[in-house]
Amino acid sequence: MTGIKGSDVFFSDMEVEIGDSLLKKMRRVCEAAGIGRIDMERKLVAIKLHFGEYGNLSFLRPNYAKVLADLVREKGGIPFLTDCNTLYAGCRKNAVEHLDTAYANGFSPLTTGCQILIGDGLKGSDETLVPINGEYVREAKIGRAVAEADVIISLSHFKCHELTGVGGAVKNLGMGCASRRGKMEQHSEAKPQIDEGKCRECKECLRACAHGAISFPKKKAVIDYGTCVGCGRCISACRFDAVCAGPDSSKDLLSMKMAEYAAAAVLGKPNFHVSVVCDVSPLCDCYGGNNPPIIPDVGIFASFDPVALDAACARISAAQKPIGRKVRGKDIFADVNEGTDWRTALEHAERIGLGTTSYNLIEMK
Repeated sequence: MTGIKGSDVFFSDMEVEIGDSLLKKMRRVCEAAGIGRIDMERKLVAIKLHFGEYGNLSFLRPNYAKVLADLVREKGGIPFLTDCNTLYAGCRKNAVEHLDTAYANGFSPLTTGCQILIGDGLKGSDETLVPINGEYVREAKIGRAVAEADVIISLSHFKCHELTGVGGAVKNLGMGCASRRGKMEQHSEAKPQIDEGKCRECKECLRACAHGAISFPKKKAVIDYGTCVGCGRCISACRFDAVCAGPDSSKDLLSMKMAEYAAAAVLGKPNFHVSVVCDVSPLCDCYGGNNPPIIPDVGIFASFDPVALDAACARISAAQKPIGRKVRGKDIFADVNEGTDWRTALEHAERIGLGTTSYNLIEMK
């Protein structure tokens, strides 16, 4: 793609000579891409990444995060690692369990050189409303620690995703920076639902509802959908996972909402993006396990443009020879997760001005 008008994306492969390392390569790629041009002096710098669900081993090692934290500190910044709580039941749906999982997976101030903050607080309800007046999202619900950071740097493990085709910088920003109810807004076209079998009658959902939409007529929570506004606070309040999001949005709609959330996450602040294309697993790192990679490891990419970055990662990955499979459709990502199209999110992100799908690939050692 060299020679087209687009954003610069810097790239280095995963091969190293004796005396070199992938961490040194990553630093060189980031410096060449211009991370040093960001004013970080005494700025709070959020390094947005995925700590990996416990049991999954395809997430990026904490060593990569330390490279970024060191670069930020050298520029006078105050780095912290962050991610927001998950919507689904798992090991990362509240800040305590989320931190436990991060530590178990090797992320700590000792290994990364900076603190860890869960972006949307203890129960996933600490958020900032960011007006964007998008096509699908009017006010994005962004985790407060992310929204209040002065600078945001995304560090993404590029892999497949069962709903959006790929998970890269745009997903890391859009879904990853959203609070729990922000995630619900992206995932669901409907209002929350009650799983009566899990309801313990604790009434935390009732206390969290500002609209009086929840009652307990027969000892189990009931939602009055005529009153419910779909804010999702009851989901964050329930510690037993008895309140869940309604039916999923279509994959295309989810992808476009996610792009708008990504735009909200970086709105008005300097931002820089790094993606590592290795261990490209068939599913997201949110699963408590992972299957073998579908392609060989590709390399390290960096850019100020998250859309161009994802486009470069996706196209170059799709051009690799698959491991143990044949590509039947238009690319391997659609084959691995049928019905997905990674282009949807990027094309919408381009329409709303987040970045461009055109890029100039600048290769380096």
